[in-house]
Amino acid sequence: MGLKNINKLKKLQYLNLALNNIEKIENLEGCEELEKLDLTVNFVGELSSIKILRHNIHLKEIYLMGNPCADFEGYREFVVATLPQLRRLDGKEIERSERIKALQNYPVIEQKIREQEKAYCLKRSKEKKEAERKLQEEEKENRSNPDVDGHWYTDTDNTIPYSLLQKEEDQQSAIEENISKKTPDELEKEFWEKPTLFTPESRLETHRFLEKQRKDKEKLSDKKKKQKPPRILITADGRVLNINEPKLDFSLKDDEENNQIVLDLAVYRFMDTSLIDVNVQPTYVRVMVKGKPFQLVLPAEVKPDSSFAKRSQTTGHLLITMPKVGEVIVANKKANKPVKNPEGNKLQEKKGSKQVEKLEVDPSKYSFPDVANIVQEKKSTLGQIQTNPPVVTCAEDPDFEDNLEVPPLI
Repeated sequence: MGLKNINKLKKLQYLNLALNNIEKIENLEGCEELEKLDLTVNFVGELSSIKILRHNIHLKEIYLMGNPCADFEGYREFVVATLPQLRRLDGKEIERSERIKALQNYPVIEQKIREQEKAYCLKRSKEKKEAERKLQEEEKENRSNPDVDGHWYTDTDNTIPYSLLQKEEDQQSAIEENISKKTPDELEKEFWEKPTLFTPESRLETHRFLEKQRKDKEKLSDKKKKQKPPRILITADGRVLNINEPKLDFSLKDDEENNQIVLDLAVYRFMDTSLIDVNVQPTYVRVMVKGKPFQLVLPAEVKPDSSFAKRSQTTGHLLITMPKVGEVIVANKKANKPVKNPEGNKLQEKKGSKQVEKLEVDPSKYSFPDVANIVQEKKSTLGQIQTNPPVVTCAEDPDFEDNLEVPPLI
């Protein structure tokens, strides 16, 4: 694995490439501002490839521990002498005396490093061939329709001996039985305890094993996973249930003075209001909080159209105010059969007669003023007054003179 396109990051200061499959340091000369490079636990075997880092004049710290090159004889002296701008190597500060000594012995150390690099490259070539062989064997095993001896037979005259076929079938069945007897935990334990080389191929093999394990677990979980049945809010017979799936604190207050019911629901303070849905019905209230239902049966019938909800800006609580209905409408009930009771019938008759007396007015029992008669009586009295006016005699007043042209006083 190499490094590509990193040289375009001109202002990069810290590069962490630990736990990868890097075998050679390259394409970093363009990172002009690079100060720290971490290549811990990789597969860098060409130690001479660090010479390209001479162009990174700001590089102060580098980590190469866990790489094959860290086991080379003269590894530290070679790095210190090759990169004069370094201040720390593998977390340890580089002293001046150490640098002077490394520069003095640099030709000898460089020769040793090159010899060790050649030996490592030969070893790596063998490991790569072995890894390719194993990979080809695995591919052959995964093929779906080769013959038992690994060859393809196209000529119908060439047949496989029955004894060889039976032997191969017996071996395959024995292997399958052994594998089937082992549990997944045993297979995993066997994989991790199996000795293996520290190579990029072994790391890739581990990655493939973990990926396969993850996919198998996902398949098992998908099989075991069942769809959760929907929550029942109202039963089949129409009974409303009390539900608090979001597990919120609440208080229900019956305000008799204002003839209303107030629900205080302790909604999460920093939750967005768009995640809350309120549904007020005459006999119950339902609040959906992030898809989870909160449902409560009300003690009295309310007016949904007049209800309103608001949130507190300090606590975030949801306050739902629901005015009560003035008159409760009750469904018609079946009339009970009448029971024969003579005393009850008499009482009913008396009540009925009293009601008749209230509705019908008998003029003989009640007298009302007759406006017409009153007016007639007044007219008759006036007539009497006009016919018989009071006359004053002359004897009573000696100075009185009777003038016939003057009408009489009333």
